Amino acid sequence: MAAHPSVVDPAETFAVQVCYASDAVQFLRALQVPAGTTIDQALALSGIAVEVPAVDLAAMQTGIYGKKKPRDTLLRPHDRVELYRPLIADPKNARRRRKNPPPPSAT
Repeated sequence: MAAHPSVVDPAETFAVQVCYASDAVQFLRALQVPAGTTIDQALALSGIAVEVPAVDLAAMQTGIYGKKKPRDTLLRPHDRVELYRPLIADPKNARRRRKNPPPPSAT
């Protein structure tokens, strides 16, 4: 007898993680997902929208192990899905300012 189509065979699932960090919140969730799961689906399964309501999922970029990826990317075993906060300062400009600080003002 065939299994019900909505029942996922545990042998056909694999482990992934979903993580997000800010100054105030750290979120890390291990999940078992079926083959064919996308980043967007893993975010929904993780419950981050409920546990961390301040996170605007639509406005954040996503990636896997530090590399930006679109939300329709299929996950592979042991992937870590990451949510990236918007940058506060442009890293190139920040490096330039550190390298060439303004001269001290004469008072």
